[in-house]
Amino acid sequence: MANLPLLPALLPASAPFQPDHIAALNGVMATATAEQRNWLSGFLAGYQAATGPQAAVAAPAASRKLPLSILFATESGNAETLAADARKAATKLGFAARVLDMADVTPTQLAALPNVLLIASTWGEGEPPQRAADLYAALMADDAPRMDATRFAVLALGDRAYAKFCEIGRRFDERLEQLGATRVTPRIECDLDYETEARDWLGSTLTELKERAAGGETDDAVIHVDFARPAADDVGYTRARPFEAEITDLVNLNGSRSGSRTFHVELSLADSGLIYEPGDAIGIQPINDPDLVEEVLSAVGLGGDSALHNSLSERFDITTLTQPQIRAYAELTGDAQLTALATDDAALTLFTPGRQVIDLLALAPHRLTGEQLQKLLRPLPPRLYSVASSLKTTPDEAHLLIAETIYETWGRQRKGVASTYLSDRRSTGQTLKIHVKANPHFRLPADPAQRIVMVGPGTGVAPYRGFLQERAEIGATGANWLFFGARNFTHDFLYQLEWQELQQAGVLTRMDVAFSRDQSDKVYVQHRMWDARRELFTWLQEGAALYVCGDGQAMAKDVHSTLLQIIADQQGGDADAAIAYLDAMRRAGRYLRDVY
Repeated sequence: MANLPLLPALLPASAPFQPDHIAALNGVMATATAEQRNWLSGFLAGYQAATGPQAAVAAPAASRKLPLSILFATESGNAETLAADARKAATKLGFAARVLDMADVTPTQLAALPNVLLIASTWGEGEPPQRAADLYAALMADDAPRMDATRFAVLALGDRAYAKFCEIGRRFDERLEQLGATRVTPRIECDLDYETEARDWLGSTLTELKERAAGGETDDAVIHVDFARPAADDVGYTRARPFEAEITDLVNLNGSRSGSRTFHVELSLADSGLIYEPGDAIGIQPINDPDLVEEVLSAVGLGGDSALHNSLSERFDITTLTQPQIRAYAELTGDAQLTALATDDAALTLFTPGRQVIDLLALAPHRLTGEQLQKLLRPLPPRLYSVASSLKTTPDEAHLLIAETIYETWGRQRKGVASTYLSDRRSTGQTLKIHVKANPHFRLPADPAQRIVMVGPGTGVAPYRGFLQERAEIGATGANWLFFGARNFTHDFLYQLEWQELQQAGVLTRMDVAFSRDQSDKVYVQHRMWDARRELFTWLQEGAALYVCGDGQAMAKDVHSTLLQIIADQQGGDADAAIAYLDAMRRAGRYLRDVY
């Protein structure tokens, strides 16, 4: 038998234990996982607090701080922002509050937390955000630990345009109760316009949580929670107070014979104080198509009302159709066909996709008041676009890459709200209302020598332009590999000259392209990845970070599947080993996705 390496002696011989105890402790600690060591550290600290000399002296009641852990599961950053708000409010109420990303929490650690606020977004059709996937799967497993000592409350974020609205928050809420945790307040489910409703719920929930922890005894200071935001002048430009950015350049990058129009947009940030990092996004507050606004107004007998026209243009979403809107309109009209539809979940699921508000109004024309119409509609949300530049290269500017969206469903032409606002009704010299949306989980590696692989067909290539500009400016030595895809080489090769210049300068180490319509068999980025599988796996083995940006419904899933195939092929292992490999990359921050 080969000699085994000696384990390091973690406790010195001078430790205040018997020699056999020291040997036993060294044996346990040398083989313990990070999770086990963290748990043991917390256990010993708690034991000392409960049994040590200081435990005999009761601290004054007013000085006690209740522990509170605020967990968030986020895809776009909204849940993380709310978690930070909750921490500030909880601190004012006397909690010892901390914020935790679900990516950094295990079920065992969660079970040891006495008070938990859980803020969870739902991704797509009922999926957890990628950074919360591990905790979600572990909690749903049969061997999840009991949570009998935990009080909790859940704030769920979602989008009513999806059938499984707030599904992940609901499942977390139900599962924690099944595991024995005590629900403090009922779950709240928030749509895109979540801010006011969420803040009110957080205030009342924190108050209730403190009352429960205090055994029902509280004081007037606990009852009132002030969630008022600082004055706008103190917080700069935000979603609620956007900056009017001048459009300094607006260029269609597609050829004249292309079937698409994709615009390179340059915005001036001069005098705004706005800053961003490559990987962040710019939110644009669009204005609705005036023809569609008037069509909606006419459908409910309000055509020609200029005040309502202005209100619907800037404040309300007149495109997205949700199931609650169908039910609400059926109740308003009393229409028998709509009523039958609204009470049949299966029929609603089939009816809603591809349809918009105007389709609902046209199906059962009915005269509404302006108040009824506006109550039926959702607020108009901003549209987010990845920044395609680096402030180090273009100070006081933000560049975007925006594809015009025009398509047809159910016999009607549909237009993307923000993209056609830009392509049809904006020009250089005019302005866009914008704000910066940070994306801390899609950033360049901290080590400039680390290699990166970037996968981004179409407009998914936008953040990588900023990545490469940034790496060029800081003199990063890490190699950079880009996979790009589009329809045609001649008409749709976005930023072609820039990529070639970056290759000549040695910044872009390698570029593999896939033009799907240039041959009889369609070729996509995942096919190019498979072709280069040996070199790609070598990069991954040597520590490269891999980024995926773009369509989350098809492209990102195909790329993920291909990555698993590549890993299995190159490792000579099975599917489970490939999944474990890619999961390890994700947990290490080396597999990052920004998909939509």
